[in-house]
Amino acid sequence: MPATQKGRKLERIEARVHPEQKSRIEYAASLRGTSVSDFMVQNADEAAVRTIREHEVWTLQGRDREIFVETLLNPPAPNARMKAAVARYKKLSA
Repeated sequence: MPATQKGRKLERIEARVHPEQKSRIEYAASLRGTSVSDFMVQNADEAAVRTIREHEVWTLQGRDREIFVETLLNPPAPNARMKAAVARYKKLSA
């Protein structure tokens, strides 16, 4: 959610662009019937949301999803390395 105080925008971002990019952005904004600033903010925010989602959300499909769910429901017994890691953790956190 944008930083606002009673609907007033409080933050500013500036960008330097090539003349071709500026023309393209201006044209795209005009096609949408918005200002260049509103067009840039809306599209940058949408890109930010997508980027965050891509880095924070896992989407598993098919066999990967089945293996993940099966492992959660029926976890394997801890092996020697896991037991050693738990012992080290307990020793360090005591």
